[in-house]
Amino acid sequence: MSGRLIKFISTLTVWLFAAIWALPLLYGIWTAFHPSAFATNFDPLAPLTLKNFARAWTAAPFARYFLNTVLLVLGIMAAQFLICTLAAFGLARWKFFGAELLFALILVQLMVTPDVLILENYRTLQKLDLIDTLTGVGLPYVASAFGIFLLRQTFKSIPKELDDAARVEGANTLQTIWRVYLPLARPVYVAYGLVSVSYHWNNFLWPLIVTNSVETRPLTVGLQVFASVDQGIDWSVICAAALMTSAPLMIAFLLFQRAFIQSFLRAGIR
Repeated sequence: MSGRLIKFISTLTVWLFAAIWALPLLYGIWTAFHPSAFATNFDPLAPLTLKNFARAWTAAPFARYFLNTVLLVLGIMAAQFLICTLAAFGLARWKFFGAELLFALILVQLMVTPDVLILENYRTLQKLDLIDTLTGVGLPYVASAFGIFLLRQTFKSIPKELDDAARVEGANTLQTIWRVYLPLARPVYVAYGLVSVSYHWNNFLWPLIVTNSVETRPLTVGLQVFASVDQGIDWSVICAAALMTSAPLMIAFLLFQRAFIQSFLRAGIR
């Protein structure tokens, strides 16, 4: 009986924390689909409306912000996949002088938060004339220490005999990576891709510093227009804009959640 009671209390606690976590999301959904008069009046008979989304879409160039964000996150993810794959393969399979030291330096980067490097990154972009460009926003993130670490550990878990079999068939290094390692590490790539997209979709501070024009602002920076005094504070419009901003991420996670979870269960972060 005590075991059942403990299980019941544990389950109830989990549901309680889940409900607390979901409250801001539920409030945002409620407010976005109801008139402003019902933002704090939770009347079950309150009328539904889509006007908040229309007002949010026309209050700022959301189409341009969406395009900038999609180009930014997909460009960063593609560059990370390419660079991290090649670096991880070299560290996992090739033996060369200083390999362990190089990997240790990569691990050190995991301990350095990106915010610490904002000043130096900004100076570098100034010298390269990349301020207020999407390339400048994404350039500091194309080499990811976390991605190299994760893929290296995954590649090391793949039997080396598959390399030998591929070379017997006449495959070179790039063909071996493409035909052997990428298919076997596909769940890890899906999980890492979701992490990368989620982080850079929500990244705010660095794009705020680097971008100065509508042509380069991502969604997170463009969303601040709704919090300005000139626009006024309309929580229904603000929640509608926030929901439009976060909806693609939520849909992507729901579509790939199984691959996301399985990747860490199978490969793990070892």
